[in-house]
Amino acid sequence: MIILAIETSCDDTGVSVVRVKDEKINILSNVISSQMKLHAKYGGVYPSLAKREHQKNLPVVFKKALREADNPKIDLIAVTIGHGLEPCLWVGVNFAKEVAGKLKLPVIPVNHVEAHILVNFINENLIKIRKSKFFPAVCLVVSGGHTGLILMKGIGKYRIIGETRDDAAGECFDKTARILGLGYPGGPEIAAQAAKYSIRNTKYHIQLPRPMIGQKNYDFSFSGLKTAVLYDFKNRPKKIRESKEYIQEMAFEIQQAAIDVLLKKTVKAAKDFRVKTVILGGGVSANKELRKQFKNEIKKELPNVQLLMPPPSMATDNAAMVGIAAYFNNKKRRGWQQIKALANLRIK
Repeated sequence: MIILAIETSCDDTGVSVVRVKDEKINILSNVISSQMKLHAKYGGVYPSLAKREHQKNLPVVFKKALREADNPKIDLIAVTIGHGLEPCLWVGVNFAKEVAGKLKLPVIPVNHVEAHILVNFINENLIKIRKSKFFPAVCLVVSGGHTGLILMKGIGKYRIIGETRDDAAGECFDKTARILGLGYPGGPEIAAQAAKYSIRNTKYHIQLPRPMIGQKNYDFSFSGLKTAVLYDFKNRPKKIRESKEYIQEMAFEIQQAAIDVLLKKTVKAAKDFRVKTVILGGGVSANKELRKQFKNEIKKELPNVQLLMPPPSMATDNAAMVGIAAYFNNKKRRGWQQIKALANLRIK
C-alpha cells in the first residue's frame, strides 16, 4: 500500500509518500516547507499569512515529494483535517480533494493529535502493534497548540484524561521567549539558552512556580508560569534582565518548570492506569532535556514500562506522521466529496 499524505494544520507545509509492505512502514519521501522565518517577526503564526504560504508552497512540495519517491502508483490519499488553524487546514483538504478527484482515489481524514502519537510506531513491526504489546498506554502530546494526556487502549481507542486549562507548553515557551527578547519559535530558543547555564553558577536565584503539580488530576496550566516570568523580568533592573547570565538562568528555570510538571503528571497517570507504555508526541517532545529526564524517570519509577519517543525529526509537524496514521485508520477511507476541515477536532 502506498499513501500520499498532506499536512497543513499550522505553519509547516508537508507532503510525504509512505509505503507499507511486509508489516513494515517505509518513508519514501517526507518534504517540509517551513514558514518559521516568515512568522518569526510576529512572534507567532498569523493564520491568513500561513494560508497564503500553504497555497503557494503546496504544489511545489507535492511535486518534490513525488519525485523523491520515484513517482510511485498511489493507492490512497491522506490529509490532516484537524485540530489546527482552519484557513490552513482547508488548503490541505482542498488540495487532497483535487488530487483524489483526478486520480479517482479514496481519502483518509487524519486527526493531527493521533498522528503525533502513531508516528512512534514507525520502526515497530505492525504485527506486534496489533497484538497489543504496547497497550494500555498513556500518551503525552505536547506542542505549541496541544498539551494533554491521553489514555490509549489500542489503535483508535482513546480517552482524554488531562488537558491544559489555558496555554499549551509550547505556547508558554513562545511567550516567555518573547519576554526575554529571544526568537521564535520559543522552545528551541529557550532550550539553547538553558543549555548554556550551569546550576553551579546560580546568581539570581530564580524560582518559578510549577502550576498544578501537586493536584491529583492530570490537567495542566502554563499561563501562571508565563506570568511569573513576566513579573520577575519587570522587577529586575534593565542591566540585569539584558545580561546573558540572567537570560540563561531564567531559560533554564522555565524549561525545568515545564518539564517537572509534564513529567510528574505523566508518571502519575502511568502508575494510576497501570500502563505498559508511555508515549510522547508533539514538537516539544524534541526537546533534548525533556527526553533525557523522561528516560531517566521512567527507568527509575516505572522500570517495567516502555517509553516511546518519536525521532526528533518526526516530532514536529510533518506529513509522514499523517501517512502512518492513515494506514492505521484504513477503514475510515471515504470519497473526496465527504472530506472537510474540522479546526476543533478532538481525539476520541
